[in-house]
Amino acid sequence: MTKITENEFEILKLGNPILRQTARELTKEEILSSEIQGLIPKMWDVMKNAGGIGLAAPQIGISIQLAVIKLESDSERYDNLENSEEFVIFNPKLEVIDEQKQGFWEGCLSVPGLRGYVERPRKLKIKYLNENAVEKEVVVEDFLATVFQHELDHLFGFLYVDRLNSTKDLVFEEELTNIASEKLLD
Repeated sequence: MTKITENEFEILKLGNPILRQTARELTKEEILSSEIQGLIPKMWDVMKNAGGIGLAAPQIGISIQLAVIKLESDSERYDNLENSEEFVIFNPKLEVIDEQKQGFWEGCLSVPGLRGYVERPRKLKIKYLNENAVEKEVVVEDFLATVFQHELDHLFGFLYVDRLNSTKDLVFEEELTNIASEKLLD
């Protein structure tokens, strides 16, 4: 297990090799350890301080299969979001339920300043362990499905830029208002 320090976590940027690794699954015992239980609130803090709606452990330099997700209706960055529950996800397994694609302009805390138009399946089922190491299953669709796929990609060494159909679908954030009024994802 990687030693988790008490230092402030820095969000890793595109190019850091940790972001390209398949993160390690955790045992139930590891999930329940004080080290991992202490990491979870720190991840929420990093995510909220950065203005995100999701964060994966590899983004803060810890290559384990852990991600947190929470949509907020009062988000200043996203229009028309509905509140979601807080999801703490370990060792996820994804199953696509609806292959129909939907597209959003995605951003990423690890790829600052850029947005990319990514099409992903619109509905999926995720089996995972929660913060209590209890097996859970959730079906997500629409924007929340995109958020899950985006965050869980980080656990398997992928970033949204890997999912672009074309590099023409990659723009600087400040140029996005000139070409699209689609929902944004960070």
